[in-house]
Amino acid sequence: MSADPTSTNPELYTVVFENARVRVLRYRDRPGDATSPHGHPDSVMITLSSFTRRLASGGQQVELALEAGQARWLGAQEHAGRNIGDTETHAIFVELKEGAGDVPAGAPLGPDL
Repeated sequence: MSADPTSTNPELYTVVFENARVRVLRYRDRPGDATSPHGHPDSVMITLSSFTRRLASGGQQVELALEAGQARWLGAQEHAGRNIGDTETHAIFVELKEGAGDVPAGAPLGPDL
C-alpha cells in the first residue's frame, strides 16, 4: 500500500476515530485542491456534501460526481485526486483493518463510547 493520506495531506485528512478494527477519516477540501498519491484499504465512504472529483492512478483517470448523503464501497486502491467542481468536498471514510472476526460472546450492544 502506498502512503497514508493523513501523512501525505494532513491538512485535508484527519483521523476522527480509530480502534483495532477500523479507522475513520474526515476529508475536506475546496475547489481546485489536490491530494498527493496515497492509498486506502477497503473502506466505506459517506458523502457529506455533493462534489465532483478527478481521480488518477497508473496512467488512468476517472471523473466522478457524487451527491451528499451517499454511502459507497471503496475497494482498496492507490490514487491522487483533485476537486474539479465548484463545491467543497466533505466525506467520511471508514477504513477496514485486517483481522475483523466474528462477534465475541457477551459483546456489548450499541456504540463503543
